[in-house]
Amino acid sequence: MAGRLGNVGIWSRRLRGRDPQVAVDHAIELDRLGYRALWVPGGIGGPLFSDVDALLAATPTMIVATAVLNTWMHDPYDTAAWVARVRSQHPERLLLGLGASHRAAVETAGQRFIKPLSAVSTYVDRLEGATAPVRREEMLVAALGPKMLELAGTRTAGTHTFLVTPDHSAVARHILGPRSLVIPELKVVLETRAERAREIARHHLLPYLRLPNYTNNLVRLGFCAEDFVDGGSDRLIDAIVAWGPARAVSERVNAHLDAGADHVCLHVIDDRDANRLRDGWQELAQLIAS
Repeated sequence: MAGRLGNVGIWSRRLRGRDPQVAVDHAIELDRLGYRALWVPGGIGGPLFSDVDALLAATPTMIVATAVLNTWMHDPYDTAAWVARVRSQHPERLLLGLGASHRAAVETAGQRFIKPLSAVSTYVDRLEGATAPVRREEMLVAALGPKMLELAGTRTAGTHTFLVTPDHSAVARHILGPRSLVIPELKVVLETRAERAREIARHHLLPYLRLPNYTNNLVRLGFCAEDFVDGGSDRLIDAIVAWGPARAVSERVNAHLDAGADHVCLHVIDDRDANRLRDGWQELAQLIAS
């Protein structure tokens, strides 16, 4: 399956939503443009399994990945049964991305938050111990820190990372070794005016920079508290968001690939206008390697 991902795929909130047909139409368009992989957010709640089922049914060959399934919101045995059903209907087309979410979100939902490493490890144990076990090559772990990256490399096919720089892709590759997958998400703003591009990026990043999971990792990468104020410093924005024309995005994709990534998930964050989003996907299709 990994060899069929291609160099870039699409990560988008628009692949789920209140109207499933809209998401299906987006998937069909992305398939037509030549993308080989869709990365579907899981943390927003709702019927993740049926949303992914619809995307798989609408596209004959695309790989669809959960990015990521919140382990606090889905019973592992239900998840394993779903993966087994998808495997029989759409062989080698589902990647199960798993993540432990964030303390604030878990406690707001009324659950007791336990250490993410333990939570994800236990979840993987149960997936592997199910009546129809989930296979190692079907799973990825959302990982940022070294211990979770080690878990991703030893227990699953690899890692899907979020809000990271190419330097983090190099760290992940070093920890996971040569055979595991390293698949970063890359935020994209197709705007050539620096002030406007950074404004769009800051509006998007503001809630993420309130979450310790992300800021702690960015500190490990050399950023500091001042970089996280008011949606992010110019230095931070320019490091984690690829803005400008498709040529500039291509350079950032190549930086991740050169650092050890296998595939990069393009996340166009200026997505409030559906037509602008589709135009962005079309422009970025030139980055797909033949």
